Amino acid sequence: MDPNSFPTKGNLIKAKNSLALSRQGFDLMDKKRNILIHEMMELIDQAKDIQSQIDETFRAAYQALQKANIEMGIAQVQQIASTVPPEESITIKTRSVMGTEIPLVEFDRSTVKPTYPFYNTRASLDEARLAFIKVKELTIRLSMIENAAIRLATNIKKTQKRANALKNITIPRFEVLTKDITDALEEKEREEFTRLKVIKRMKSGH
Repeated sequence: MDPNSFPTKGNLIKAKNSLALSRQGFDLMDKKRNILIHEMMELIDQAKDIQSQIDETFRAAYQALQKANIEMGIAQVQQIASTVPPEESITIKTRSVMGTEIPLVEFDRSTVKPTYPFYNTRASLDEARLAFIKVKELTIRLSMIENAAIRLATNIKKTQKRANALKNITIPRFEVLTKDITDALEEKEREEFTRLKVIKRMKSGH
């Protein structure tokens, strides 16, 4: 038998303190869950907005590229495309939202410069290049938001699990324990009171 369940005043204080802490823990978990859900809903809205911008920019980019292929010839456009260096302008940092590490991806646009001379190309190629740079920026932002949303969803699940355990297991257990100890102590007090009355009566009878 758990010695903490013995009906003593010390155990009653412990049980009441544990119950108060469990309730406080549940309130904190509930607040944390609500903050994380709010943050995730905002990210989902942002993701929808960025996805529609990507679709629109992609259409514009491919239209401009098609035009450049017609005006300059596919071979020349492909030759220029092969001069584009690998992407090295992305840095990843993190920020914390209620203990969840959220990625912050930064794209340094100043490093992106044309790799071709302007005198023998057309404006359509510049339009395509700028549109694809915008698509790259938007895709980086979208990947950051989607990654953050996945991490938040995982943390929401964990927080909900802890909150449920407190609400359905821990809090009821300490409520029952507090009531049982209180009832046992009250019963003890009643017995003691009756015993004292009997002793008093016996003494007065003598």
